[in-house]
Amino acid sequence: MDAGGAGIEAVQVKRAFGAVTAVADVTFTAEPGRVTGLVGPNGSGKTTLLLMLASLLRPDAGEIRIGGVDPVADPAGARRLLGWMPDSLGAWPTLTAREVLVATAQLYDLSRAEARARADRLLELVDLVPLAGSAARVLSRGQKQRLALARALVHEPRVLLLDEPASGLDPQARIDLRVLLRRLADDGRTVLISSHVLSELEEVVDDAVFLLDGRTVDRDRVAAATTRVRVWRVRVAADASRGTAFDREAVAAALGRAPDDVGVDRRDLLVPFADEGAAVAGLRALVGAGIPVVEYAPAVGDLEHAFLDLRGNAATEGSPE
Repeated sequence: MDAGGAGIEAVQVKRAFGAVTAVADVTFTAEPGRVTGLVGPNGSGKTTLLLMLASLLRPDAGEIRIGGVDPVADPAGARRLLGWMPDSLGAWPTLTAREVLVATAQLYDLSRAEARARADRLLELVDLVPLAGSAARVLSRGQKQRLALARALVHEPRVLLLDEPASGLDPQARIDLRVLLRRLADDGRTVLISSHVLSELEEVVDDAVFLLDGRTVDRDRVAAATTRVRVWRVRVAADASRGTAFDREAVAAALGRAPDDVGVDRRDLLVPFADEGAAVAGLRALVGAGIPVVEYAPAVGDLEHAFLDLRGNAATEGSPE
């Protein structure tokens, strides 16, 4: 298999644990200079796939390349190219944050002086300088995630595999993570990120790979999912003289719909539209009717919309063949 310049390429990869098939058939490509999201429900095979890409688990069938290197035939060569961030730190709890990074750097053959310098730069990068002397075991979940990311970057890898990197991070740390991932991709790295927080992925990914029942979903099927009927969230300016019921009726009337066609979610109204063109026409009708619209946007992002649609169809149609 020719990697064709891809940072990551997987073709018909399979892996089972006894009678349980974790990865049934996965084929995808992740390109350098781009952030690719790995999207799927619990049990869809995301972590098993990442372990195989990281050369920590051998596939039963199929082929994988990391920057053109086969992680089965040459695991050491693949590991020189990739940085692996698991869902939990899982190493050396008695070492300080700086010692974790220094020890990891030395495992990649950096001298002690180089390792210390690299550790200091990475601690600053992930905002852990005040905790550099603290034992890893006393760090919070979010702080351990930042240390795990620094550890994955210690040898300046060209491919990054990140499993739930935003888990436990506070809002500012999530923003900082998004900015950092974009910087890493802009530097030409291949970034593959698995996360259950689809709103976080939405703001950082360039591409998405959807997994259902251990299989990658065909691109045409994903494209079809993104174009199906979508709910938009409408917020009308507050007015003490009228309640949500009046707003709902007014919005429904302006759109030429029955009140039951407009849903209510706390302060917002939920209106389904067939496509963006219909949503534009709907906004024009609301404004033309004098309704004070202050917020008008899809109720969920593109990734979540596609994900929910694919899961719904999978439940009614069965897993893709």
